[in-house]
Amino acid sequence: MRRPRHATTLRWVVLAAVWLVLSTATATTLFLTSSRETVLASHDAVLRPSFDGHAVLRTGPVLPNFRMATAGPVGVTIDLGKTEAASTGELFQRYALIAAEPDAQIEKARRLVVDMAVAAVLRGAAVGCLPVVVYLLLGPVRRRELWQSVRQRHPRALVGTLALVLLTVAFWQPWQSRDESLDESRRWVPLADYLGDEVSLPAGADGVEIRVDAATDSSKRLFESALSTYDKSKEFYAQAVEDAAELDLREPEDGETVVTLVSDRHDNIGMDKVARAIGDAGGATAVFDAGDDTSSGKAWEAFSLDSLDNAFDDLDRWAVAGNHDNGPFVGDYLSDLGWTTFDGEVIDGPGDTTLLGVDDPRSSGLGSWRDETGLSFEEVGDRLADAACAAEERVSTILVHDANLGREALARGCADLVVGGHLHVEVGPTAVTGEDGSTGWTYTTGTTGGAAYAIAVGSKPRRDAQVALITYAEGRPAGIQSVLLRTDGRFKVGPWVPVPTD
Repeated sequence: MRRPRHATTLRWVVLAAVWLVLSTATATTLFLTSSRETVLASHDAVLRPSFDGHAVLRTGPVLPNFRMATAGPVGVTIDLGKTEAASTGELFQRYALIAAEPDAQIEKARRLVVDMAVAAVLRGAAVGCLPVVVYLLLGPVRRRELWQSVRQRHPRALVGTLALVLLTVAFWQPWQSRDESLDESRRWVPLADYLGDEVSLPAGADGVEIRVDAATDSSKRLFESALSTYDKSKEFYAQAVEDAAELDLREPEDGETVVTLVSDRHDNIGMDKVARAIGDAGGATAVFDAGDDTSSGKAWEAFSLDSLDNAFDDLDRWAVAGNHDNGPFVGDYLSDLGWTTFDGEVIDGPGDTTLLGVDDPRSSGLGSWRDETGLSFEEVGDRLADAACAAEERVSTILVHDANLGREALARGCADLVVGGHLHVEVGPTAVTGEDGSTGWTYTTGTTGGAAYAIAVGSKPRRDAQVALITYAEGRPAGIQSVLLRTDGRFKVGPWVPVPTD
């Protein structure tokens, strides 16, 4: 007997409702119990989503916690774990600098929350399908047989199921209250009230709350120092970005490609937007990173790499590791973010050029080349020259951290241009005549982070910060222009220097 149309429609509506309710409940439960481990704000961190409408930062048992309302009902709790800092004061200064350029860290947290939400929705939808699929596969006859069997022949199953539910509730005892934790006993107060009228909060911090039990003079002094660093850093670099857009730089001609060259940032994330603004003013469509983005190559410095990527994520990007980028973390992390790294092969570069590069051998004690390990600086330079000279055509650019690594390739006449950093001061461009009579060039840019030694973190550069712009035409380097940001905030634009090659 054919089922009436309205009954069929009702059945599908009920099945859809069952799927929707079960999927929503499951997805919500999975979402709220999800977590992601990452490195955030220079700490190992665990992110957990919530529906309390706040972004909560738990700093640990010593420092106070913070929170701020989000734009919607979805919130997130961030538990900070271990990091590396010589003192609490140094840690607060680092927080201030990251807070002055927070975009990369905010975007990283947002991506992780979205990833947890998508994963929960997909799994919830799958769980919701299970009873619907089982119902449809059984068919009406088998469903009736099973129901009759449960009702008439196996009443014990119903009793057993009810007993299991009651036993579960008895163990769970959701009606039992629990003691309030130490953290929960502390109250949330606006940061402005905590610091008092004598401390002026920057714009955007009005909605920040802090969880404390009693204010101490020492913690207030840390906040005052951090806020001072925040204000100075925010103001200095924001003005630099604005001024960079007005720089009188050489404009690329038809058929030319301009590449921004950065090096030796040493965690100075304030300079990333400045470097991008300089590149935009000069018409750059790609970026070379010559290494030493960090001061130690440790995972806690991921915030620096996130900031660099956030500034240049819509451009073609190539990178090598410097001597301070110890170990594999920096190269692997940038590669995961979409930066092109090198494996000893000549690859396509910007503007129809060819490109070769290698990480600094000193980044892990002794260098490596493809499958060879334990090589000295000079031996890696020889392998680099061998690869350049074995290429089908002369290599347009060799990207290294220390330009001396490309010295042998230039001497053999196998490369047009070698670029690097490492010295923290500009050297060149200098012409080099190869053994075959051809002309190549070597160029060392200064420190983009304005670093003194391996330290660049501060409210402004510790020394002149430099960005270089390399122009290519017809697949060959054509010229280089450098831009300095002085410690007083003034820019110095160097001349565009031609680098003609044979």
